[in-house]
Amino acid sequence: MEEGSTSFGAYVPDVPGCIAAGESREEVLQLIEEAVEFHLEGIREQGHRLPQPRSSIEFIEVHA
Repeated sequence: MEEGSTSFGAYVPDVPGCIAAGESREEVLQLIEEAVEFHLEGIREQGHRLPQPRSSIEFIEVHA
């Protein structure tokens, strides 16, 4: 999730085109959940395989 100057946005790197934007974090979390479900349902209905996760999250510690 990213916070902009007037809104919040989210995207799913492993599901191209799956994005959401809203006025609050809570709204974006709800919208991105719905967007993921919608995209995956469409992929299944078209007979395609679901994308395999390729992204990862890593954290590093910086001593500054």
